[in-house]
Amino acid sequence: MAQIIPFGQLADGRTVHQITLQGGGLTAQVLTYGTVVRDLRLEGHTTPLVLGFETFAPYIDHPGYFGATVGPCANRIGQGRFMLNGQTYQLEVNNAPNHLHGGSNGISRQIWTIAEHTDSSATFTLASHAKDTGYPGTLTISLTLSLLDGGVMDFEMQATTDAPTLCSLAHHSYFNLNGGDIRTHSLQIDADHYLPTDADLTSTGEVAKTAGTPFDLHSAKPLAEVCSVVAIDTNVCLSHAPQPLRKVAVLATDALALQVNTDQPGLQIYDTARVDVPVAGLGGRTYGPYCGFALEPQLWPNAINNPDWAQPVLNPNETYRQHTQYVFSKT
Repeated sequence: MAQIIPFGQLADGRTVHQITLQGGGLTAQVLTYGTVVRDLRLEGHTTPLVLGFETFAPYIDHPGYFGATVGPCANRIGQGRFMLNGQTYQLEVNNAPNHLHGGSNGISRQIWTIAEHTDSSATFTLASHAKDTGYPGTLTISLTLSLLDGGVMDFEMQATTDAPTLCSLAHHSYFNLNGGDIRTHSLQIDADHYLPTDADLTSTGEVAKTAGTPFDLHSAKPLAEVCSVVAIDTNVCLSHAPQPLRKVAVLATDALALQVNTDQPGLQIYDTARVDVPVAGLGGRTYGPYCGFALEPQLWPNAINNPDWAQPVLNPNETYRQHTQYVFSKT
């Protein structure tokens, strides 16, 4: 069975554990804190596939959602404010002037329970309480991470609620396939539209065509080319509503490729241009600008304030579901 060991401790004395999973040529070390994928390796490949830390303290001292599951509502909610069933709610503004990734006590900052596990998979559960996050309902979340044949890291997420609330979850690893500057990678995405943002990175409500912009990535482009034109912290629109699991993107180097499959309608992409962590990460590497690349399937950001978009509203007697895969292969 998979190995489970203590990895760290929160200020209140609760223990954070790490579980090691192996399957499909992959080895993943996952924390109960935020279901952080702390380390991910592919057999025969020398460098880590994700950014992470050797000890627990940096996850508290330098929070950047490294490898975590974010929510209850991923991404930014403009001004932290929304209306649901005629009532206005004000969430914590933790990324001024917006609410980001569930706030300072979102699901990425909580300890999950390992409900069951095998050598190659683990199911984590969490009750995300309304009183802790400011959201109007308590979410009961289940996340199963499986390492499948063919280099597949598979996420299946479900959630239910006791009252109408918001729910849009996302996995938030920063990927790096060669251990160097992320601009040495290429990126291809099947998206005809993207969401422009204002100076505060809030979705403006416009849905713009990717054609003629740096976000036209139907054919693979070097990230060096894209990043030289625009800062990437953007939602690309894969569809208008959830779809069956399908390929949506490929991040690649000359030696390795990462294919993203998801059923979600949006993909937030982020080039880590603003990341600067002053402590060593995996293998002693420090994480500065362009150290990794985030590919976060989710509903479109700030959708609750744009009623024509697929909504992140979850009601009692409904079940939120997401299925996402990260598939690694040698090129």
